[in-house]
Amino acid sequence: MTDANTIADRYIAIWNEADTDRRRALIAEAWAEDCSYIDPMMRADNREQIHALVTAAHDRFPGFRFTLITNGDRHGDNLRFSWGFGPADAEPLIKGTDFAILEGDQLKSVHGFIDQLPAAA
Repeated sequence: MTDANTIADRYIAIWNEADTDRRRALIAEAWAEDCSYIDPMMRADNREQIHALVTAAHDRFPGFRFTLITNGDRHGDNLRFSWGFGPADAEPLIKGTDFAILEGDQLKSVHGFIDQLPAAA
């Protein structure tokens, strides 16, 4: 059984991968074939849609990076971890917590929650 931090690190690596072909390979490795993702702003129901969400994040926020801000916590087939998102080498502007259901060591579903957004100007 893969530890929680390794799975969370693989997930973050997908969101940070700029190369399209490499990202698709990482998604195929980390996500179960029948998978889903949902957060307050986006939804995906398969690997290709997950890839499209990540691509859209790269297009909308060039130079931003995801980082883990807590260790992963695994209980059986459940996983949770918190992340930050913002300009590289800066304090994250957005923070969130994701809860995942695993299928073996792959992500079956991820439910994302936003914990912190920048204050409106």
